[in-house]
Amino acid sequence: MLFAIERGTVAGRPSLTVRGELDLSTAPVLAKAVDGELTPPPPALVLDLTPTAFMDSSGARELVRIARKAAAEGVELHVIAPHTNGAVRLTIDLLDLGTVVPIVASTAEIPAGREARP
Repeated sequence: MLFAIERGTVAGRPSLTVRGELDLSTAPVLAKAVDGELTPPPPALVLDLTPTAFMDSSGARELVRIARKAAAEGVELHVIAPHTNGAVRLTIDLLDLGTVVPIVASTAEIPAGREARP
């Protein structure tokens, strides 16, 4: 599966959907895409890992960087990683990323609130 990042909207917020494998070679591509979305900082951003086929420690490290940058910029971040996506949830759960990265299992868990920038 080829790696791709798609821009869109989820729950009324700008989003990036990650397809393929998030690893050492693709984490920098995600970093560049997120940095572009955070300039200027929107009120909120959703990162959807639902179709992500695999994530290694490089991808996990990038999620932590993204969460820290979003927090520093005052951006409400939600990372969607369904429990049915075992390849991604294994890494998230083993590294206990939910303590640092705002992980939700579905869009239903994203609270109503901030709207996307005009």
